Amino acid sequence: MLSIFELFKIGIGPSSSHTVGPMRAANLFIAQLEAANLLDQTHSITVQLYGSLALTGKGHGTDKAILLGLEGNRADSIDPDKIDEIVQRILDSGKIQLNPRITIDFDEMRQLLFLQKETLPYHPNGMTFFAHDNKDIKLLQQTYYSVGGGFVVTAEDAARDKIDINKRDYPFQFSTFAQIRQISRTENLSIDEIVMSNETVNKSRDEVSQQVLYVWHVMQECVKRGFRQEGQLPGGLKVSRRAPRLYREYTKSPEKGLQDPLSVLDWINLYALAVNEENAAGGRVVTAPTNGAAGIVPAVMHYYSRFIPGANDDGIVRFLLTAGAIGILYKLNASISGAEVGCQGEVGVACSMAAAGLV
Repeated sequence: MLSIFELFKIGIGPSSSHTVGPMRAANLFIAQLEAANLLDQTHSITVQLYGSLALTGKGHGTDKAILLGLEGNRADSIDPDKIDEIVQRILDSGKIQLNPRITIDFDEMRQLLFLQKETLPYHPNGMTFFAHDNKDIKLLQQTYYSVGGGFVVTAEDAARDKIDINKRDYPFQFSTFAQIRQISRTENLSIDEIVMSNETVNKSRDEVSQQVLYVWHVMQECVKRGFRQEGQLPGGLKVSRRAPRLYREYTKSPEKGLQDPLSVLDWINLYALAVNEENAAGGRVVTAPTNGAAGIVPAVMHYYSRFIPGANDDGIVRFLLTAGAIGILYKLNASISGAEVGCQGEVGVACSMAAAGLV
């Protein structure tokens, strides 16, 4: 079983598999060095990327994510406006600060390798980290897989077929919708109530609700930032942002959007577009369940919040709890990884989640 907060992760764009996951893997590697009391002995770190990570990692900022992660930056807290500055400082100085006391040399060309013709077993998004001491003796080697939605597992867990390794003792265990339906009928609980019961194993109901509302807050801020940011999106295609222009156009007659059903659809599309452009620019987004599909759930939630009479915070909480339950089913039984099921696979999952949350 999973927590919905493992689906709704706060991170940065443009990819949960290729940006958020590798950053978390770098965090985990440094944490493992610290736990083994090896960080003080670490003189160099080398990272090898394989498969899909190697083939599309440059475009998805995998290299930047790993540099940021090795310095202890977290996807859920880093300021997106500071990312380029931090990365440029590392590249210009040729040094990475592993913690406030330890700084090591780092040559990106020699120590961050995109092995495009090599793949690892178990998953297309594989990466291996190596740490050596000042005599070039290997201190630690660890392989990680970024398995979609920001989830990361070690090679050992992948070999044991433990891609989903969360073992919380939830009162209501489910892995199929038939099981959810049976629990609902037996316990006389709605889907959101089932999920809330699971999430309150180690938290109060109020704490869970506040955490859900914070996820919603981050989604709202992402949309607002998408409305404000002008210019071109990163990449060689020189694609201009469209959300700010459309937002200005739609707000010229805001009341029209409350009356014309087609205008309502325009707004829903705009909410999704704003998130997608923020994601493409490396901004802060919520995996829902991935970065690639991150605009769909927030767009439908904005529709609920703005256009449904009586919408309130309780409804937002029920929406995300229900959507999370559906996302968990996909994560347990199929995949939310674009490298496995394609980008439209991610989108299909997000559509299912949003539809469930709305109804």
